[in-house]
Amino acid sequence: QVQLVESGGGLVQAGGSLRLSCAASGSIFRLNAMGWYRQAPGKQRELVALSITGGSTNYAESVKGRFTISRDNAKNTVLLQMNGLKPEDTGVYYCYCRFGVSDYWGQGTQVTVSS
Repeated sequence: QVQLVESGGGLVQAGGSLRLSCAASGSIFRLNAMGWYRQAPGKQRELVALSITGGSTNYAESVKGRFTISRDNAKNTVLLQMNGLKPEDTGVYYCYCRFGVSDYWGQGTQVTVSS
């Protein structure tokens, strides 16, 4: 089993910054990808940023230039630095990891951006 523990959400004014952190533990092997998704009220879950092991990093168009994803592979952690936050960034942010061919999700952390 793999557990993902997220931290760093909260309430911030528009233009502010937050940093999300996710740590993976458990039966970890063949870490293929780590990233973040989000779900706004009444909307589907969407990709925010994804880091492919040994490969590319992908961002949603709406966050390019404002958000930065980074990983510490030795610690199995992934960070999301969010700058220039906008009210439309409000939602529940979920950590995502793919180990082997299995997908794992964190419990979600709320990010609220006030105007």
